Amino acid sequence: MADLSIIRDQLRKRQAELRIRSESASADLRHQRDPLVADFADQAVQRSNDDVLAAISDSATNELNQISVALRRLDAGHYTTCAGCGAEIAAERLRTVPYTDRCSRCAV
Repeated sequence: MADLSIIRDQLRKRQAELRIRSESASADLRHQRDPLVADFADQAVQRSNDDVLAAISDSATNELNQISVALRRLDAGHYTTCAGCGAEIAAERLRTVPYTDRCSRCAV
């Protein structure tokens, strides 16, 4: 298993990236930099783009929540323990999905 301080730093870095992405998507959804145009057809395109931005924002928010939980688990000393069965989460799985709280068996 990698050094937990390295994992913590990686999670915090990803957290910062996601916050920027989420804030940018939220600003774009509010049309702060690109106000809605008067033309209906162009406005329909903008609204379609809003759906994509909302999905990006939701995805970032979901991952941010998972990272927050992972950081709390790190602090509590439970980072490598499966929340489902209590077994050790494989190092490869944690490298692949660093915010997971489930082993491969419990994740399905």
